[in-house]
Amino acid sequence: MTVPDLHGVPDNICIVLMSAVGDTVHVLPVINALKRANPRTRITWVLQPGPATLVRGHRSVDEIVLFDRSLGLRAFAAVRSELARRRFDLVIDLQVYFKAGLVTAMSRAPIKLGFDRARARDMNWLFTNRKIPAYPVQHVQDQYFEFLAAMGVSPEPLEWDLGPWEGEQEWQRTFVSSIDRPIASIVVATSKPEKDWLPERWAEVIDSLDRDFGMQVVLVGGRSERELAAERAVTQRVENKPRSELGSGLRNLVSIIDSSALILSPDTGPLHMSVALNRPVISLMGYTNPKRTGPYRRFHDLIVDAYGDPGENYPISMENRPGRMARIEPRQVLEKVQIWRDRYRGARPK
Repeated sequence: MTVPDLHGVPDNICIVLMSAVGDTVHVLPVINALKRANPRTRITWVLQPGPATLVRGHRSVDEIVLFDRSLGLRAFAAVRSELARRRFDLVIDLQVYFKAGLVTAMSRAPIKLGFDRARARDMNWLFTNRKIPAYPVQHVQDQYFEFLAAMGVSPEPLEWDLGPWEGEQEWQRTFVSSIDRPIASIVVATSKPEKDWLPERWAEVIDSLDRDFGMQVVLVGGRSERELAAERAVTQRVENKPRSELGSGLRNLVSIIDSSALILSPDTGPLHMSVALNRPVISLMGYTNPKRTGPYRRFHDLIVDAYGDPGENYPISMENRPGRMARIEPRQVLEKVQIWRDRYRGARPK
């Protein structure tokens, strides 16, 4: 169902999504589809500085306007100043929060498209003058595709085009040449403690990957205090210390994931980067609903699902379930490693 007067893709679009890396990855097939529908379209994206480093230079991102939330209220003043110099045909607000609504209000465009009133929180619906039709909760990726449907645009074929891009392959080759075994990249911590797995259990899995599967483990992520603490806790417990690439940067992380035979990750950005790069990822899911935030269309046989109770056919929902990550045992993760070895090792999945 299309929204009246929104059939087709205009020439100048502003995307409002000031979210984390995972959501940023989910937006890439949306903007690629918009560009396919109208190659003249110019895409301006209001985005946080961290995720901006991932997509700056992407073929479908013409301009980035930074929203630096560390500046507090000054972040809104800075964005308002930038947007005052631009005029758009359409603003697409892909978030449901008040702060995104404020940025949408600052954007000059005759049409401002957002979520239906039932899903738009914090009065976000007040700042848009067109709404996508109401729809039940579904995977985050499909949720963003609803905006394409409102414009009469197909998301197919799904394209992320995340890289590695020209100019990055040399770094990738140097990285790969320094390792003589298949790479297993592990995300040891996330931005939310409730999503994290226990370091001592990661250590058991790391030792098995090294000893039983002949893999070089590489720890990936940022260098927040929580991630560094998780790295220390893991390395104190393992027999063979894994290689650390924490803080390598998001663009180098693309090359690392692309070079990996296997990725192991809780629900966080690198999980969705792995899907975009079509690299097998073992997803450790307990706090968030795998049917909504798990790997999109791929690698469902590699999900370690602690979110549901045994035999539970739970619905897709936004409900979080604290305390469930501790249910995951190392043997369950290693069973998925065995499935990876039997089904995926040695070939890039189609």
